[in-house]
Amino acid sequence: MNVNAVKKVVIAGGGTAGWMAAASLAKLLGKTLDITLIESDQIGTVGVGEATIPTLLTLHRLLHINEQEFMAATNATFKLGIGFENWANKEDSYIHSFGYTGKDCWAAGFQHFWVKGKQMGIASEFGDYCPELIAAKQNKFAHLNKQSLNYAYHLDASLYAKFLQTMAFEHGAKRIEGKISRVNLNEVTGYIDSLTLDSGNTIAGDLFIDCTGFRALLIEQALHTGFDDWSHWLPANSAIAVQTTKADAPKPYTRAIAHDAGWQWQIPLQTRMGNGIVYCDRFVSDTEAKRTLLENLPGDPITDPRVIKFTTGQRRKHWNKNCVAIGLSSGFIEPLESTSIHLIQRGIVRLMQLFPQAGIQQTDVDEFNRQTQEEVDNIRDFIILHYNATERTDSAFWRHCKNLEIPDTLRHRMELFRETGRVFKSGNELFGENSWTQVMMGQGILPKAYHPIVDVMSNDELSQFLNQIKYNVDRTVQQLPSHQDFLEHYCKTHSE
Repeated sequence: MNVNAVKKVVIAGGGTAGWMAAASLAKLLGKTLDITLIESDQIGTVGVGEATIPTLLTLHRLLHINEQEFMAATNATFKLGIGFENWANKEDSYIHSFGYTGKDCWAAGFQHFWVKGKQMGIASEFGDYCPELIAAKQNKFAHLNKQSLNYAYHLDASLYAKFLQTMAFEHGAKRIEGKISRVNLNEVTGYIDSLTLDSGNTIAGDLFIDCTGFRALLIEQALHTGFDDWSHWLPANSAIAVQTTKADAPKPYTRAIAHDAGWQWQIPLQTRMGNGIVYCDRFVSDTEAKRTLLENLPGDPITDPRVIKFTTGQRRKHWNKNCVAIGLSSGFIEPLESTSIHLIQRGIVRLMQLFPQAGIQQTDVDEFNRQTQEEVDNIRDFIILHYNATERTDSAFWRHCKNLEIPDTLRHRMELFRETGRVFKSGNELFGENSWTQVMMGQGILPKAYHPIVDVMSNDELSQFLNQIKYNVDRTVQQLPSHQDFLEHYCKTHSE
């Protein structure tokens, strides 16, 4: 292994991944490092990922980012969850919220108490016991003093990259404009020694971070790391993105609307809407998908629709030799649960935790890859769940999804929940019990039984327990202003 201390870090590629890496490393480790980012003005970024999940707040706290400044600079709105429409059946809808539903006990999650309440006819809808979900439905949001809502953001990805670029520069990171024409490998170690640009300029480094997107210029084209293709589990392989004018007040949640061969997203920003359609081109042509998208837009298009092709899967190693892949170069699951920016962030934080200051050690590399693969595998299963647990048989695509061979890990979770109502979070998994519960029930998997500890409560006590939680949720949401009003006074954007 390379025993040389890591002093020079070279980030190949900008965009969200590149500038998140540059800002984080420069601010948190920058005094000991020379950080250079190479970015070509000729190469556009995918820049579709405008929806985030609550884990981003953790990174922002580490970076001491002022929320109001960040939101005003990135045209951002608040996000309390994702609304799924037409997934289990046409006309069905549910919200996967970021909150906690009801109250758990040491032996059993709230869903067990709810199942008995439903059987007795004394429980209302499962989501009625979650403040974030009810606030989302009523288009309300605010920061609360005592009981804060769990939330994330909708943001303009290109403005976010600019915001982070400013922070990176403030902490000593440098940007070199140019297109990478050659990756130069060491003949003895196989490590990357340097990158040569079209200009002839050569940039040497000790550690290279590949943020070159789907091209994976370093991790794959140069190092031939290999890729595990998940198309047999996640058949969607295309997306079309377009921005539109703002049609109405922004909802505090992402809309994911299922269509005959995929689904459409609507992501509300303060002054416009991000839209797109995800589909499998074996079941619908690009032309037909584009027509479906344009016929279902909430406002007028302000950009030309852009087709993006992808293959779901991940690199066999996310860290190989002295190269770490961050963002789309490391793999892609698909945008359904807004995990792309989360995985960028996790890759950066994990790299900083295992940073090879004294030189690259195989033990660090192996641990990085083990943790990353475990996290990505769990997210993959969660995404497959949405497609596979469906009653839809109205199109060839949904019949295909319904009959997919799914990973054993996912099949076990689904069967355990269906038979017993039990669901367990494993290790450092991203999605917790409540996320799995909301989506499985939203997709039509209802528990047949509940935990016996529920019967310790009398029927009257159970009724009182459920009613009190619902009363507290309603009271909390009642005091919230509209999402639009809160944005106006808290973080009105200055972007156009």
